[in-house]
Amino acid sequence: MISVHPAVAVVCLLFLITTEASISSGRGGRSFPHDIRTKSGLNTLFNSRVVKAERVRRPLGGFPVIGPLSHTGVRVTLTDGSQKLIHKGSGYGRSSETVVVDAKHMSPKWKVIETKDIKGTRTISDFVKAGGRNYNVLTDNCHSGSRKMMDQK
Repeated sequence: MISVHPAVAVVCLLFLITTEASISSGRGGRSFPHDIRTKSGLNTLFNSRVVKAERVRRPLGGFPVIGPLSHTGVRVTLTDGSQKLIHKGSGYGRSSETVVVDAKHMSPKWKVIETKDIKGTRTISDFVKAGGRNYNVLTDNCHSGSRKMMDQK
């Protein structure tokens, strides 16, 4: 198993805690059973091996999918068969605006636009790093982040 540097784990744990608080406050204080609440759970998630990556796109707001008027991310399939969506956006997180969520929360509006067989050569952590920490609508948005995730060597 790959080890995550303790500083990275702490930053990611703080990110998940603040993200959970943000999500919970928007839903009447309710938390979700799939939220990760421990450092070991976070390490396990970030060290999870990816076997397949799919770049996905959905409409942005009420607009039809027209180039930049859409939102993109990468849905990854892990060695255990579970799937996560890794995507970025303004305000998605505190320590990083590239976030990981359970793919079961994806609406049917998401469509696959590219697929790559990863064969376990990368981890979720590699995808998050490739997506980038910061968001800028013009220079480092969801589209550039998802392309960087798919193009990593």
